[in-house]
Amino acid sequence: MSSLSSSAPSSTPSEREAPRSPPPPAPPLVGALIESLSFRGCGFGRAAASAFEKEDLRARAAFPRRLRAAVHAAMRARDPAAGSFALEDRDGDGSCNPWFDAAAHDSAPESPLVAFVNPRSGGRLGPVLKTRLQELIGEDQVFDLTIVKPSDFVEYALACLEQLADSGDHSARFVRDNLRVMVAGGDGTVGWVLGCLGQLYVQNRGPVPPVAVIPLGTGNDLSRSFGWGASFSFSWKASAKRSLYKAIFGSVSCLDSWHVVVSVPEDGEEEKEELDLPHSLRRLGQCTFYDDGTAKGELPETVSCFDGVFYNYFSIGMDAQVAYGFHQLRDEKPFLASGPLSNKLIYAGYTCKQGWFFTQCISDPELRGLRNIICLSIKRMDSSEWESIPVPSSVRAIVALNLHNYASGRNPWGNLKPEYLEKRGFVEAHSDDGLLEIFGLKQGWHASLVMVELISAKHIAQAAAIRIEIKGGQWRDAFMQMDGEPWKQPLSSEYSTFVDIKKMPYPSLIINGGDR
Repeated sequence: MSSLSSSAPSSTPSEREAPRSPPPPAPPLVGALIESLSFRGCGFGRAAASAFEKEDLRARAAFPRRLRAAVHAAMRARDPAAGSFALEDRDGDGSCNPWFDAAAHDSAPESPLVAFVNPRSGGRLGPVLKTRLQELIGEDQVFDLTIVKPSDFVEYALACLEQLADSGDHSARFVRDNLRVMVAGGDGTVGWVLGCLGQLYVQNRGPVPPVAVIPLGTGNDLSRSFGWGASFSFSWKASAKRSLYKAIFGSVSCLDSWHVVVSVPEDGEEEKEELDLPHSLRRLGQCTFYDDGTAKGELPETVSCFDGVFYNYFSIGMDAQVAYGFHQLRDEKPFLASGPLSNKLIYAGYTCKQGWFFTQCISDPELRGLRNIICLSIKRMDSSEWESIPVPSSVRAIVALNLHNYASGRNPWGNLKPEYLEKRGFVEAHSDDGLLEIFGLKQGWHASLVMVELISAKHIAQAAAIRIEIKGGQWRDAFMQMDGEPWKQPLSSEYSTFVDIKKMPYPSLIINGGDR
């Protein structure tokens, strides 16, 4: 992964006039100095140090009060202009703006920060963590994802800061250009926020804020890959504070983003059941499917499409089916999914229940190899031609992996020797190399050995673009997932369904959690 500066890239001079730096804030207290205070061991010392650290965090991260009010007004009204009342008084006398207190030092924070919390993640820890973050950086800068969507924050809150900055508000300019985002949730939640922030590239609204992670999911593979850990600490009060400091001081790395488009035939069959998509996917409506010679099955006249972005992996098959069963249970009986350990036990139970360990003895076509329904085509690096890749007959799950971590920190691709790489035409895998590693998992026994890293997965290919054609036939559904967010995709018995994956033209920005 390639290291960048400790903040997101700034806008070019042609995009906006270079802002005047805001007045420097009063020097905040230094956390490392507090740690060294000799009186910290006694009860009073710990309480005093905690209060000093909280004050230090707020001094570093909290927006000016008028900007907080403007951002929330813009989101409530769903109109960026609703926050225009926060324009600072440029004459300095405080007469034209009741929100501008001329006696107060209205300067931008050193490291402006907002946090998004998924209260459904982490068992019962999500809601209490949200409260803790609100205590540390302020209630107005911590958002509950069940109430505030990250897309609304991008569309209204960030646009409000941009409008204020374009009107000459230098504090708003500094906050917008130096903002960082903390996400508390699983890989799917982190991907959701990254995808929404990625729209800033599309709309030419840079710079794009980098993202830090508090891992509250089951696998937390994205978190592991960038030094944020496998799970959130049981000493969560102190850990929340440490995570915020890492988000403020951490360097930034690039991560490849991958765009997925699913094209579904409109023959009426898929409309028998309402398709429940993860929040990371969006419906595009009716589209035109362009076949460039790869299609093997019948093509419909019209297709409906939905798309999304993933950062770690996309998979189809029995691993996605197990994940789907777990998510259904968590929605119906959330008290059972109370933490990472119980979640993994439930996953293991679904693996056995759905037949992965006993596939050879079962005649149900839904449990047979994916070769019966899938045609796989890829484009290699620096090639514009599709290449057909045979799917091994024994494979029951196909995974396209971007990072080294999968299924709670496993590396199914393995650390391959140079001779093997050369023999297969592979290159060493990296998170920003523009390639996906495609591998297969067989029955549960094979997957179990892969998960304990006694063997590698079934290597299929490395690809810069992927097309998967799914021919229904006897299969009524195909289970898919992106970064741990699964769904059940209805299939047509007559026409093919297509999944197209290609690299996004811009990287995502992740803060490194192992720096401090």
